[in-house]
Amino acid sequence: MTTLQPGDMAPDFRSTTQNGDTLTLADLRGQRTILYFYPKDNTSGCTLEAKSLRDGKEELTRMGFRIIGVSPDSERSHQNFCAKHDLNFTLLADTDHSVCEAYGVWAEKSMYGRKYMGVLRTTFVIDPEGRIEKVFTKVDTKNHYQQIVDAYK
Repeated sequence: MTTLQPGDMAPDFRSTTQNGDTLTLADLRGQRTILYFYPKDNTSGCTLEAKSLRDGKEELTRMGFRIIGVSPDSERSHQNFCAKHDLNFTLLADTDHSVCEAYGVWAEKSMYGRKYMGVLRTTFVIDPEGRIEKVFTKVDTKNHYQQIVDAYK
């Protein structure tokens, strides 16, 4: 699991959005950011999580948050995922796993006895100065937005 803890500086990164724009940690300064890592576009748990954040975006925005999702999928996959589910936030195409590795969420996983490298579903809340405020390692995919709201009540 991740070794990053609340109070740590968020690792710097440089990645590409679903629209081909470059995004870095410095671009996130000045606003709280929900940086959530998920394994794969259009899979059941990842879709539930994205739809929860989509549906809760208005409330999260009122609370001062911006939402950014990160997975190893390509820009094109992210574009399709956004279009299919009307996602209203930025997704990063971390195809080289560099952002996942920087945040400690690229790790060995196991399914049906097969071991493989993949993303540990994790959400980091980063404060306006670039420090990690909260880390969610036990993500409730169906109710993730509410999980975040409840943590800040």
